[in-house]
Amino acid sequence: MNAVSEAVGVSKRLKRPPLGRDFGRLWTAAAFSNLADGLGRTAVPLIATTLTRDPLAIAALGAIAYVPWLVFGLPAGMIVDRFDRRWIMAGANALRGGTALVLAMMTVTGSLTIWSLLAGALVFGLGETLFDNATNAVVPALVESRSLDRANGFMQAAQVTIDSFVAQPIAGVLFAVSMALPLWVGAAGYVIPVILAIFLPLSAARPLRRTSAAAPPAPDAPVTTDARRRKPGSAREATSYLWHHEYLRAMVIFTSVLGCAFSFAQAPTILYFLDEMHVKPVAIGLVTAGIGLGALAGSLVAPTLVARFGRGPVMLGANIAAGLFLVGVGLAPEVITAVVAYAGMACAVSIWNVPWGALRQAIVPNELFGRVLGIIRSFTWGLFPFATLLGGLVARHDLRLPYLIAAVVTLTSTAVSVRLLLRASTGAGGAGGAGGAEVAGAANSGQAT
Repeated sequence: MNAVSEAVGVSKRLKRPPLGRDFGRLWTAAAFSNLADGLGRTAVPLIATTLTRDPLAIAALGAIAYVPWLVFGLPAGMIVDRFDRRWIMAGANALRGGTALVLAMMTVTGSLTIWSLLAGALVFGLGETLFDNATNAVVPALVESRSLDRANGFMQAAQVTIDSFVAQPIAGVLFAVSMALPLWVGAAGYVIPVILAIFLPLSAARPLRRTSAAAPPAPDAPVTTDARRRKPGSAREATSYLWHHEYLRAMVIFTSVLGCAFSFAQAPTILYFLDEMHVKPVAIGLVTAGIGLGALAGSLVAPTLVARFGRGPVMLGANIAAGLFLVGVGLAPEVITAVVAYAGMACAVSIWNVPWGALRQAIVPNELFGRVLGIIRSFTWGLFPFATLLGGLVARHDLRLPYLIAAVVTLTSTAVSVRLLLRASTGAGGAGGAGGAEVAGAANSGQAT
């Protein structure tokens, strides 16, 4: 009888709890936002190639989208922690939708320039700092802590599926019909997330406050008497938390190196397939869909891998695989091999992104999450523009070389950080989660977040 009761108890513990209707609304809002993002992410570089064929200029479009994370990442996090997160998400998408409309009208009237596209990409990036920060902060408020890996997997799967398999192939076809058409459709795609965000529950509006009884702080988190005296919602409070959290700080540094390597590699992606692999512009969306297939597979399989092997081994293996696949892209003899290798790299990065996102959510108190994520992305994503521009400069000499250089950096940094990554499964990285413990153009399917 005791054995039967114990078996029933184990079965209940292993049963996956539903993510819930409120998470479904958030997922749908993110999906439609990704639809609009994917249309613009494919259309803008394609439009730019009608104005210039300079690899550095094309790379600058990808680089400038990350500039807001450098200068506005922390303010965005403070806004997310202080104000209604639902309205922040709605406002960010309204801003991006309006920008897409302006670019579409300029394209139709023939007044569009490369500088206009750069300005538009900058505004899109500004909206992204708010929308993505708020979305990441809302997830722990809508699902149980043990479901974070699964929820993040669903969120990333939606991003990859809509972006790569729906938006980007359609964008290539729409572009062939009219340069402005992907921008018109993208502007309309931002409307639905605005409405859905407003109707999220009250729990999504404000940060959750942890209590010592309900959720003790992470083992490495600082416990100081002056922390309670700091002004709630201040940048200093979040900065102090991140600085004194030894493990999280080290992971952020590692992720910044990794992300810079991927940004460096992906700078010439559009021209790599157009000029090196001789893909027609109308078929670019099909190429990115193939890459997206790998990213989608990674998003779907990541929670299962984490549940079976733990976050640490999965994150370590994903980085090794990403480095090897980058070598494959750089040495690919023709387009099919290049797409397969790129898809493998995207799959590996997606597998990394799921446990890394859940690990942050498990470690950082929700009332600090917006600001801490803002600091993390200001530091990591703020470096991406420089890495992307550097990759564009190298691509002027050889469109394949950035992939090979990035592979060396990825494999070397991973080898140096083996112990750090494995700690994610020991509990040293934070509390909760299965097993113990985020591209320009086509690169959205392979960007460490």
